[in-house]
Amino acid sequence: MIARVAVWEPMPTDDREWALEAAAPVPGVHGTYHLVDPATGNGLTIAFFEDEAAAQAARQAIAKLAEEIGWNNNPHPAPASQAIYNVIRHA
Repeated sequence: MIARVAVWEPMPTDDREWALEAAAPVPGVHGTYHLVDPATGNGLTIAFFEDEAAAQAARQAIAKLAEEIGWNNNPHPAPASQAIYNVIRHA
């Protein structure tokens, strides 16, 4: 299992529920969480995937829906950083 962690400074306040909905039915996607620090407004997106192929399939599903809904027609904040981690333990 792998995890993609994106750091937001600050966490976007626009509606991104559509991205979670696009990725959720993709085989090998184990969940995505958006977290925000109420004191600073900074946040994290943490997404869990069975493997890199599942992560890529989720990215493709999100990109497809983004195109369909016109998300790319306007500028949106990007994460300050992103990293992929191997999950070595989980409950």
